[in-house]
Amino acid sequence: MNVFQRPRGGGHSAVFYLIGVNALVFLVQYFFREYRAVITYGLSMIPALVIRGWVWQLVTYMFVHGGWSHIFFNMLGLFIFGTQVERRIGSGEFLVYYFVTGTLAGIVSFAAYYATGSILTPLMGASGAIFAVELAFAAFYPDAIIYIWGIIPLRAPVMVLGYTALELFFSLTGIQRGVAHLTHLSGFAAGWLYFLVRFRINPWRAFRGR
Repeated sequence: MNVFQRPRGGGHSAVFYLIGVNALVFLVQYFFREYRAVITYGLSMIPALVIRGWVWQLVTYMFVHGGWSHIFFNMLGLFIFGTQVERRIGSGEFLVYYFVTGTLAGIVSFAAYYATGSILTPLMGASGAIFAVELAFAAFYPDAIIYIWGIIPLRAPVMVLGYTALELFFSLTGIQRGVAHLTHLSGFAAGWLYFLVRFRINPWRAFRGR
């Protein structure tokens, strides 16, 4: 399957549905305190609960966010990059890509949390899947220019690889705590693997326009 030669030409309804569900969960969590604990502990990925059979948390953690800025920037990234990726591969393929990469990021994070004894630490946010979406955008549109902070122009692959390098740096040094850097990196790696296996495309070659 070569999506470069056979673009699907889909719409972007799946992105809007995902944004809507994320927004709904967050608004209920924020404005209805009686449901806040249920959403936080029922949908976030908490290793101690996953071990007890709450395996749905490996998926639902993507729909829980810790604050306004958290959900805003995640949904902004999903809208900017996701609409273009969905238009390229179609809504069905986009949803499969989104959930597969996000779930794989959750599984890797679960394994890391469990191995380090952080079984009570909740994981929340769509960032892992968003990183995979950004990777897809860069692979499909390697010549697209992204303006960082609206000022600095970068080619999409440079932006994605730069952010990934920063995430790796923060993950290894522990400078920026309280952020799921490993989940971001896992989403990037899952997206890369998806491209190799499903699309039979090497993202690195795509980044170089080959």
